[in-house]
Parts: sequence; C-alpha cells; structure tokens
Amino acid sequence: MEKVHVIMQENVRESSMKDKKLYIGGLFPITGTLGWLGGQACFPAVKLALEDVNNRHDLLPRYLLELVHNDSKCQAGLGTNVMYDLLYTEPVKIMMMTGCSSVSTFVAQAARMWNLVVLSYGSSSPALSNRERYPTFFRTHPSAVIHNPTRIKLFKRFEWKRIATIVQTEEVWTSTMNDLESQVKDHGIEIVVRQSFSMDPSHPVKNLKRQDARIIVGLFYEYMARRVFCQAYKEGLYGRKYVWWIVGWYPDNWYEKRDEDDKVDCTVEQMKEVLQGHFTTEMMMYNQDDVKTESGMTSMQFDEKLKVKLREKYNNTQPEILTGYPEAPLAYDAVWAIAHALNKTMNRLAKKNMLLEDFTYNNTEIKDEIYVALNDTKFLGVSGPVAFSSKGDRIAWTQIEQMWDGKYYKVGFYHEKTDNLTWKNTEKWIGGRPPSDRTEVVKQLRTVSQVLFFAMCILAAVGIIAGLACLVFNTMHRHSRYIQLSHPIINNIAVIGCMICFLCVFLVGLDGRYVSEDKFDLLCQARAWVLSVGFTLAYGAMFSKIWTIYRLTTRRKKEIKYQKANDSHELKNYPRLVVHSWEMYLVIGLLLLLDVILLAIWQLMSPLERELEDFALEDPLDSEKDIKLLPQLEHCSCENINVWLGVMYGYKGILLLFGVLLAYETRSVKMKQLNDSRFVAMAIYNVVVLCIITAPVTLIIGSQQDATFAFVAVAIILCCLLSMGLIFVPKVVELIRNPDNGLDSKSVIDSLASKEEEERHQRLVAENEETKQLIAEKEAKIKELNLQLQLKSQKRLQLCLPNDEDTGNHRGPPRVATDHENNGCKTHLLSTSFLKPYEDDGDITIDPDSAMPTCTSSTAFSKSSKLSGSSENYSESYC
Repeated sequence: MEKVHVIMQENVRESSMKDKKLYIGGLFPITGTLGWLGGQACFPAVKLALEDVNNRHDLLPRYLLELVHNDSKCQAGLGTNVMYDLLYTEPVKIMMMTGCSSVSTFVAQAARMWNLVVLSYGSSSPALSNRERYPTFFRTHPSAVIHNPTRIKLFKRFEWKRIATIVQTEEVWTSTMNDLESQVKDHGIEIVVRQSFSMDPSHPVKNLKRQDARIIVGLFYEYMARRVFCQAYKEGLYGRKYVWWIVGWYPDNWYEKRDEDDKVDCTVEQMKEVLQGHFTTEMMMYNQDDVKTESGMTSMQFDEKLKVKLREKYNNTQPEILTGYPEAPLAYDAVWAIAHALNKTMNRLAKKNMLLEDFTYNNTEIKDEIYVALNDTKFLGVSGPVAFSSKGDRIAWTQIEQMWDGKYYKVGFYHEKTDNLTWKNTEKWIGGRPPSDRTEVVKQLRTVSQVLFFAMCILAAVGIIAGLACLVFNTMHRHSRYIQLSHPIINNIAVIGCMICFLCVFLVGLDGRYVSEDKFDLLCQARAWVLSVGFTLAYGAMFSKIWTIYRLTTRRKKEIKYQKANDSHELKNYPRLVVHSWEMYLVIGLLLLLDVILLAIWQLMSPLERELEDFALEDPLDSEKDIKLLPQLEHCSCENINVWLGVMYGYKGILLLFGVLLAYETRSVKMKQLNDSRFVAMAIYNVVVLCIITAPVTLIIGSQQDATFAFVAVAIILCCLLSMGLIFVPKVVELIRNPDNGLDSKSVIDSLASKEEEERHQRLVAENEETKQLIAEKEAKIKELNLQLQLKSQKRLQLCLPNDEDTGNHRGPPRVATDHENNGCKTHLLSTSFLKPYEDDGDITIDPDSAMPTCTSSTAFSKSSKLSGSSENYSESYC
C-alpha cells in the first residue's frame, strides 16, 4: 500500500521570533468501513487548533507546531505501519497524536521504545489507563469507564437492579464491560444476561429477548450499532418495556447511514422506532459556560468556526452527520494541551541549557520533562476544564442524552468526582413511566373457589347436624332392647368420629385467603390430627363391632363342629364365649393410642409446615400490564414427607384391609336382633373403597386445588354420611314399624351377652323339635310292641281256657291244668292289665325369659320295661 506523508503548515503569521518548527506525528481514522472514523471531523479541528496556537506569541514564542499525519482507517495493523513510517521518516516527531482505541493501543505500547509521549483525542478504551503497559499515554477523551458511574447513578435513580449487556468483542468494549461488572456489584446491581459477538449480533439479540432482558447496556462501534438495533427491531426488543443504553459519540444521524457492508435491511423509520427513548452517555464535549476559553473563543464561537471549516472541506455537507463531529472539541483541546506542555518543557529545559529541538528518540530526559509538563497541564478548553489524572485520563463531566423522534435531547449531567447529578427531568417514557428492570412477577396464590368451599362446608354442616340427630336418637332410645343389642355407645363413638371428620372439611378448605402465613403451620398440624383422630374413632368403632361379630361367628362354627362330633345333649358342656363391652372399647382405645403416638412423633421430629409450590408464569388478563403472574399453591409438607405419609397410609391401609377381610368373613351372618352387623360390614366396604380411591388420587391431583379439595371433601362427606346412614337408618325404620320391639329391657346388662343367649335360644328350639320327633318315633314303636304283646297274651289265654272239646264235645273225663300253666296265665293277665297304649298330649315350649327349653304337661317321663323274649333294658329321659 502506498503511503502518503503530508507535511502541512498553515498560513500563520510568522514573526521573527518563531523561527523553529516542532513536528507532531498524527494518525487519523478518516476513511474505511470499520471502527470509529472520527478523523473526518477531528482532523479539521486539529488544523484549526494549530492555526490558533501558532498565532499566539506568548505560547511557544520561538516555535511553530506542524503536523505530519496519515490515515489509519481505525485499523490496528495499518496504524502500526503508519507509526513506523512516521518514526523512520524525517523529521523527528516530538510527540504523537492518535485517534481510535484500537490503533492507540499499539502505538502507545510501542511509543516508549522511542521515548515518545502520546496524546489521543478519541481513545476511550479503559485498558489505556494501565500505566505499566502505556507509561507515556494521555488522552483528552475520557476513558469509557467514566460512563459506568453515570450509568450506575441513573440505574439507582430509576430503581433498576437487573441489567443486561451486549458487547462487541473489541478490547475497548470488553475492558469497559469488565469495569462495569466490577462496579455494579458494589451497588447491588446484577447483570443477569451477558452477550457478546464479533460480527453477527443476531443470536445475542435473540438471547436477550429470550431471557427477558429489559435494561440493556450496549457497547459497540457505530456500524455495528446499526446491525444490533435492526435485529432488535426484528425481535421486538424495544418499546415501553425496554431501555437501551449506548455510547454517545456517534453522529446524530448515525442510524440513517448505510455502508456497503453494513448488512442492515431496516428502513430509517424502523430504526427510529426501535431507537425511540434510548439513552446515551458521553463526555460533555463543550464547555457549558458562555465564557472565553484558553483559545480566546467561547465554545459556541468555536463550534461556528468549525462548522465553516467542515462545510468548506466537505462541500457544504451537514457537519453534524460527520463522524467525529462530537469529539472535534477534544481534538482541538488536545493541540492546546500539547502546546502548553511543550511550553512548560521549554522553560524547564532552558534551566538545563537544553532546547526542545534537541529531542531525539533516544533522549529520555526531554521525554520525562514533556511527561511531567503534560501531566500538570490545566486550562479551560472549548470542551471544558482540561486536566489529566495520574493515569493520563481526562477528568470531565458526563452528559446524558435521550433520543425522541429521531433527535437527541440533553436530559442531565454528572460529575463523578463530586457525585453531582444535574437532572432536567425532561426525559420521556413510552409507557408514561420508567419500565421495570424485569418482568414484574406478581405472586398469585391459588385458593379454593369460594363457591366450592362454602358448598362443601354446608354439606359438612348438614353432616354434623345429622350426627347430632343420631346422638339424640341413641340417647332417647338408650333403654330400648333393639337399640341396646346394637351397642349404642359404640355407635355414638362412630358418630363422634364422623362429626370430627366433617370438621376436617372446613380445615382442608382453609387457605391463604383466610389464614395468615404465620398461622398456616398450625392449620397443617390441625388437619393431620383432626382427620386422623376422626377416622380412627369412626372406623375403629365399626372395626370393633365387625371384629366382635367375627369372633362370635368363628365360635359358632366351632360349636357346630363340636356338635357333629358329639351327641346334641352334650353341647351344654362346651365352653361358653362371652364378649364384654370393655373389649370393644379397648380396641378403639388401642387404635387411638397408636394414632396419638405416631402423630406426636411426627410433630416432634418433623412438624408439618407451609410450603409453596410455584407454577409456570402466566400472562395477566390485562395485556397492557408489564407483569407476569406466578401462581403459587400452599401445601402442608415437611422433611421426609413421603416417609411419614407412608407410615400413616401403611398403618391405616392395613387396618382397612383387615376390616374388609373381617366383613367378608361375616357376610352371611344374620341375627334377628343383631341386624346392624350386615350394615356395619357394608359401611366398612364403603369406607375402604372410598379411602383406596381418594388417597392415591389426591396425591396425583395435588397441584389442582379445587379438584383436590372437592375430591377430599366429597370422600369425607360420603364416607361419614353413608356410614351413619347404614348404622342408624335401619334402626329408625325398625322402631317406627315395630314400636313394640322397643319395649324397655333394663335387665339387659350387656348387649353382647344377650346376642349370645338369643343364638343359644334358637339352637335349643331346633333341638326340641328334633327331640319331639324322636319321642314320637319311640311312642309309635311302643304301641306296636304293646299290640304284639296283647296278641300273644290272647293266645296264651286261649291255652288256659277250656276249648270246645273240653266243654261239651269231650266225652272223656275233664282235663286238669298243671301248676306251671296256671302261673303263666296269671302272669300274662296281670301284665296286660297294666300295659296300655301311651298317648302323648304334651308339648315342648321355650321360656322367652330364660331362653332355655322347659317341659310342660306329661311330657317329662321315664320308662323302663323288660320286653318278653328280650333281655334289653330301654330307658329314656326327655326334656
């Protein structure tokens, strides 16, 4: 590439005293497509400054300043090459001026090898503040980190705690971002999204949208800014929800420009729309006071003079659209800073008998003097007070601007050293107020529908009233034999358990709408205790009854086996089973005690507490609101909740299973006055089925508050109502139909004993019927035997009486009977006179009071006979 070296000396008024020249090397980014091309406006400003400095007789009275420059195109490689060309080409340059940061980085690092002091008018990279790497570097353009305190000040003003960043991967921007990250941490501000790119910002912008970035700090060059905001327009990353913060040294119309390789397909109107309301931060480029500066002009006079120069150079082009126009005052003041520093150095060298023209690239002493002089330089320039920190950075105010309808408006100023923020309160917001730094998440507690809650509560209240009615019914008919045989105290316990379960419906339906957070833990524990105790009382009472019925049924089966193995009249020798009431109370008490122990251990080791379940964010019904709804559902939970539920469900499940097995075993039991045994079994079936369905279903639908509450409430209400109905409705119906069945029987001490006597009574009635049939059979046999005896007696009698031959027809002498024959006849006649047929006119009845079979009339008797022709003794006893 052909290098062009231009040595310019403007038409200045030369006096006899300014007879020597000092040369300054300059690198200006004027042409090109990448980076900051601020040389377009800054180079004319430098030329104007040289004219004004050389016209001052009191400043460098013996020297004229001349500029040797070339175009760096803001490319680091080309800029380094230009620097070497300047250094190895005569004349010697006493100082160097640079523009963009990417070139200044290489020039400033190499300059110390030639003992050169470098002053930049357009470099903002924070890395250039490193004195170890850049020991001789100064700049009239503040470091980019000067914007970070300003940004933080405004973030705090608008109460933004979360920001996002998108950075072009150039050293100037990455180092600025590193400084911003370190500073925001100290102020409690979080960078929630970090995106970077080299040439294509499409994906980073999409990520900003995806991660709900709202307050976005963008650090990139002008040409890349057009790409970023065009993509932001496509993604909808603008409007009332978003605020962009970028650097402010772009030209005012930067968004309207189009370069050949800009790759921007958005129209100007689209760019204006996406940029509406964004903010910029930049150093105050002009002195705000209307006073004369070191150059003898006010800042406004300088601006007018510069515009004339720019119009002359660029054929009446609008100056404001030129890149570098905002930084032109900095370039102008940079020349004045060099002049002041060299003037001080000249005076100091004079004391050492040295001259500025004695400077060479090997002369460290003159370099040191220039460094000290420049570091001490202070004056009022057109850009404001000019002074340098120990790091060579410009100390200056920061101005904040906002774009509205395509134009920038100043809205405030900030000075970091004094923490002075001057705010005009002229900013505008698309939504009428500053947006939130995030999608405002409004927590919305999911509660049970009030209609559903009150409906279930009414049903539960009806159940409680029904329970009270059952208790009243039991109390009023407590002396009724029919009620006593069903054991009313156990029934009362079951009713009380059901009523407690009804109360649990109210507790399950209560939530954050009615109960405060600090009281919710107590509600959780109350739910567990009430439901568990209520279930144990209700189901335990039914279980104790079905257990008792099972014992009696099992005993009956054993008696039947014993009866088959032995004579029926020996059944009375079989041991009698008597079930006492206290045994049933003991069963209920043991179950209740086990409940209390488990619940107490649970509460002591891991008490139930309020836990919130978060659901996916939802959009509000009002789409204009910049909020998201976070549905939350309250649960009662604790550490190892699954273990505790497993223990409780396992224990209750075993009890339910055992109960249904007992109910199945006693399914065929039917007792005349113990008729609720079958209904108790049906109630147990009902409880078991509903519990088996409800427990797993509620675990599955636990995230649906209405469905869960409805399912649990309906299950509790159905269980309790059906159980009470099955136990009490048949009794009410029976007493209405057969009021005599309810005759008082206060002598009944124990209903379970009465049940056994009733069963024994039925067995004895059956045995009496069998005995009567057996007696009838024996009597028939006796009659038959008597008849046979009579026939034989008649025959013998005939033998004793004289026949026809003896009485009339016998002609011989009469026959005389022997003594043996006479004795036999007498015996026969005697026996026949006593043996008459037996006629049974008696009956066997059951004494209802004694429930034991008794004998009436002549049914109790004993017979003993010696049948002729037989040696068998026959003896029977009846009743």
